[in-house]
Amino acid sequence: MNIRKVGVIGAGTMGQGIAEMLAFKGLDVYVTEQSADRLSQAMSAIELSLDKQIEKWALTQAEKKLVLNRIHPIQKLSDLSGCELVIETITEDLDSKKIVFDQLDRLCGPNVILASNTSTLSLTELAGVTAYPERVIGMHFVYPVMKTDLVEIVRGLKTSDDTFNKTKEFVEDVIQKKGVMVFESPGFVTTRLICLFINEALHVLEEGVASAEDIDSAMRIGYSFQHGPFEMADRFGLDSVLAALDRMFREYGELKYRPSIVLKKMVRAGHLGIKTGIGFFQYDKDGDRI
Repeated sequence: MNIRKVGVIGAGTMGQGIAEMLAFKGLDVYVTEQSADRLSQAMSAIELSLDKQIEKWALTQAEKKLVLNRIHPIQKLSDLSGCELVIETITEDLDSKKIVFDQLDRLCGPNVILASNTSTLSLTELAGVTAYPERVIGMHFVYPVMKTDLVEIVRGLKTSDDTFNKTKEFVEDVIQKKGVMVFESPGFVTTRLICLFINEALHVLEEGVASAEDIDSAMRIGYSFQHGPFEMADRFGLDSVLAALDRMFREYGELKYRPSIVLKKMVRAGHLGIKTGIGFFQYDKDGDRI
């Protein structure tokens, strides 16, 4: 199957990144959100991201125009029926995702691949609301999508070999990222390991061993991390990190997944990282450290 039209449901941070990356790779992308306002904000955010790349000489005005022309904001899920692949990127809430997959299953032909960008939820459970569970698969992109050349391809219990092979071919040949196969497990590989890393850094901070700045510097300079654990958490969104840890704690029942009290306090205070301008560090409207 030659995938040239891709739907993206949900235009938050990850949805924007996925849509921009797909359009940059020459695909037609159809993006939808809960409201027209959210969709408009997402399109503005994508344009801002492209403008920042132009400022850094990574993109030309002509290329920006081509990318934007390939991204089509749409109002109804039914407008996705012509896509060969649909990627769901809404909030990590199982019931909300089930509703989306139930609707997609009825709107899209049986050969359309239905993918979720979930990092912790069960693909088997999502596929359970569909008439064709064999075409449901996980495509977990890693933030930032444009810069990270990895996609976890997650098989649910009933995901077919054909669906997996087509998805892997799309990931590696069309969008040119490395696809790693993961069997369904809460947190898969990347989320499970990185959230434990962030949580342990939070415990080190709680104990007064070092400051957030120095912990980040130690891991960034000493071990060649692009970002330290606290800036990483700010970029993921502290609420997203907390939700992932909470779910893994419930699923595995192991204390190592219990979220740090510092993380809970930050989320309760509304200090969610880049999305609010303040987390462990402060950020400007373009998402750069102040």
